[in-house]
Amino acid sequence: MQTPHEFSFIIKITQLRLERNYAEAIRLVQARQAQFHFGTEYDKALDQVVLALMQRLGGDTAGAKLAAERARNTLEQLYRDQPNSLPIPAPLSQAHAVLGERDSALTVAQHAVMLLPSARDLVWGPHLEENLALIQTMFGQE
Repeated sequence: MQTPHEFSFIIKITQLRLERNYAEAIRLVQARQAQFHFGTEYDKALDQVVLALMQRLGGDTAGAKLAAERARNTLEQLYRDQPNSLPIPAPLSQAHAVLGERDSALTVAQHAVMLLPSARDLVWGPHLEENLALIQTMFGQE
């Protein structure tokens, strides 16, 4: 469960993304990574995915790939160990997408939707479908 501080951080990053203020979003994520003690490797990998996406949107392809590779390495291991764990596929598919790994990104995102379709869960199902749509959009699919 997210703490109020984590929730407010997510809201701020989302606001900056919607404002297309990627430089400030990157600065905040990098500052958080330097100062924050992450409880798990998964939590750290989530921040790396956020950083990778913001860097990609901000035009820093090399930085985005470096952050995405770090996240992917952590999340791949977790996914191998727990392939049916719902929190892992969405950020893993996003890391693959930033790295340009189309087939891996789509496979993982589709697997998540199959695990929990909207018909079974009205909260997480649409989130996983939205993630699949994001991955498809990143690769120019409809």
